[in-house]
This record gives sequence, C-alpha cells and structure tokens, in this order.
Amino acid sequence: MGRFNPFNEVEVIAQIADLKEVDYKNTLVITALVELLVEKGVLSRQEILSKAQQLEVDLTLDLLTPDRLN
Repeated sequence: MGRFNPFNEVEVIAQIADLKEVDYKNTLVITALVELLVEKGVLSRQEILSKAQQLEVDLTLDLLTPDRLN
C-alpha cells in the first residue's frame, strides 16, 4: 500500500462532487422529459412508474442471477 497522500484524498472528493453534479443534471433532464410526456398525453404518470418498477425488478433479478438467460 502506498503512503497517505492528502492530494489523492482531495482528488477523490472532487470526483465525488463531479458525480453528484452529473447525477443532479441527469435527474433534472429525466424529470423534464417525464413531465413533458405526461403533459402532452403521450404517457401517463402511472405507465412511467409501472415501467420503472418493472425495470427495477428486472435489474434486481439480473444482479441476483448474472448467468440468467433473457
């Protein structure tokens, strides 16, 4: 293991801050898209929530059984 280097720690903290900023911007864009789709009547909020739940279940199953065939 290498010696403690405070500059490495600062770099890691800066990277985490950058990730938080990217996550915030992605969330903002996704929220705007959902709102527009609902406002224009393309999809209902329930359809979007249902799909999100389905994707979450699928992802969880994939994580639990990585060799599962689709």
